[in-house]
Amino acid sequence: MKTLVICSGGLDSVTLAHEVAAERTLTRLVSFDYGQRHKKELDSARACADRLGVPHDIIDISAVGRLLTRSALTSSELVPEGHYTEDTMRITVVPNRNAIMLAIAFGIAAAEQAEAVAAAVHGGDHFIYPDCRPGFVEAFETMQRRALEGLANIALYTPFVRQSKADIVREGARRGVPFAETWSCYQGGERHCGRCGTCVERREAFHLSGVEDPTPYEDPDFWIEACRKYQEKQSS
Repeated sequence: MKTLVICSGGLDSVTLAHEVAAERTLTRLVSFDYGQRHKKELDSARACADRLGVPHDIIDISAVGRLLTRSALTSSELVPEGHYTEDTMRITVVPNRNAIMLAIAFGIAAAEQAEAVAAAVHGGDHFIYPDCRPGFVEAFETMQRRALEGLANIALYTPFVRQSKADIVREGARRGVPFAETWSCYQGGERHCGRCGTCVERREAFHLSGVEDPTPYEDPDFWIEACRKYQEKQSS
């Protein structure tokens, strides 16, 4: 099945690209510049495309991103530190981001006669990001069938939608994904900060999966205390 993959350059989407390349016909990777402070992730997406031998398109929607204010990813708001929790990580939501990206990707897929668009939304994001939930995936696919009726029949492929980040790490390890060449940190510095929500989530996922984490972090041990505090809060 000819499949286009939306690839940010993060661990999840790079793992998905490798999975699609192994099991389907990967046609291209599509990435988006929406004005994110961690634009460095796009370098990892480009490296992934080169590694898999497919075209890579970076689509500039930064003019749209500037209007999606009040997110720490597209404004001067501070990126919160610690474990992902609904109250602290809500500020990292970019309104309608996945819906916008998916709509563009489906248009590209229709133009090149692809049969599916793949996105790496996963179970750990559900309670924070509404456009990562199974209900959104199902509704979006239904909408696209209407939007492209008579023109194309394109599926939305989201194999991680009910899986954890640790599950994705295990899958990536099985596929030989070079994890050190992926980027997760929302700070976008020289190295992963080790303190923001995505860094803590990444470090915890490697720990839970039993896979060695090759990522260099500015603060490699912060995740331990962050996870301890999270567990205490969950049990109280």
